[in-house]
Amino acid sequence: MAKRKKRPGRRKAELVLADEDRTDLERYARGRTVSHGLAVRARIVLVCAEGKDNIAVGREVGVTAQTVGRWRRRFIARGIGGLMDLARPNVHRKLSDDRVEEVIHATLETLPAGSTHWSTRKMAKRAGVSRSSVSRIWRAFKLKPHREDTFTLSNDDFFVEKVRDVVGLYMNPPDHAVVLCADEKTQIQALKRTQPLLPLDFGRSVQRTHTYERCGTTNLFAALDIATGKVIGELFPRKRAVEFRRFLTTVDVNVSGEIDVHLVVDNSSIHGAPTVQRWLKKHPRFHVHFVPTYSSWLNLVERWFGKLTEDALRRGSHGSTSELQAAIRSYIAASNDDPKPFVWTKTADQILAKVARFCQRTLALEDF
Repeated sequence: MAKRKKRPGRRKAELVLADEDRTDLERYARGRTVSHGLAVRARIVLVCAEGKDNIAVGREVGVTAQTVGRWRRRFIARGIGGLMDLARPNVHRKLSDDRVEEVIHATLETLPAGSTHWSTRKMAKRAGVSRSSVSRIWRAFKLKPHREDTFTLSNDDFFVEKVRDVVGLYMNPPDHAVVLCADEKTQIQALKRTQPLLPLDFGRSVQRTHTYERCGTTNLFAALDIATGKVIGELFPRKRAVEFRRFLTTVDVNVSGEIDVHLVVDNSSIHGAPTVQRWLKKHPRFHVHFVPTYSSWLNLVERWFGKLTEDALRRGSHGSTSELQAAIRSYIAASNDDPKPFVWTKTADQILAKVARFCQRTLALEDF
């Protein structure tokens, strides 16, 4: 039977950048004084100029291939002007470009007297515009003064090597071996609500009192199999090297003796204690991989801990540590009955490039 000949795909339009256009597009792509949409379009054109096809450009920028094709054609036809937003019919702007720039500049480079961040009310009073105008400007330029994120850069001398080691295990695990992400969720409190919870009902969410009694704590030692999503867990009253060594014995019993075990852990002192080192020497099939300092996000079991808290602990009411431990064991059993492995998608090069960009921005702010 003859095979149907595959039709060639549509040929992408050739895109060539002039030097002055490249300069403007790079400035737009940084997104400091333009809308988020224009910054994305500028990045699309810059990546297209490298000769990549629409699918590759969309994957790198984070948009669809159809979106890339549309802005590629507009730029070829109309230049940089084709990337700008068209004016809406019968809508007249109430603020001039100078007033918009004034609000943006004040938001980015000043602070209100006696406060740590701007609110729409304070910015409206300072700039002499309405609160709704401030909100529209902040939304258009992706400015969120009311939000705050936290970060801590790793000071590990071997940060690059450890990132490549751990990410390499996730994305290309070794043959005839299991990769386990292990850590401890410490001081989990058994909290007993002082009043009964009001159950879910029509037109009413679950309600609970904010007051509680403390009924003890427990420590969960867990190891997540990245391939299957199953968890080996054990509960102890304390977190010490002795308990971690006992937990390693539990892992050894639960993993087939015919395969190696690659264990991803953080830099806690109990993971490198002498008693643990002696145990590892007696069990050569165990290979320990340490994540860099201040990089717990590299350990996938932390994501499972988050699900445990959200699904089983935050709304719970436990009158004793026994009740709390029973709830945790029940969640582990349910999780293992229907496991869902976490899929790591970022390569080591992408992670290191993002960290490098963050460091460059931080240094630029210090120099400024």
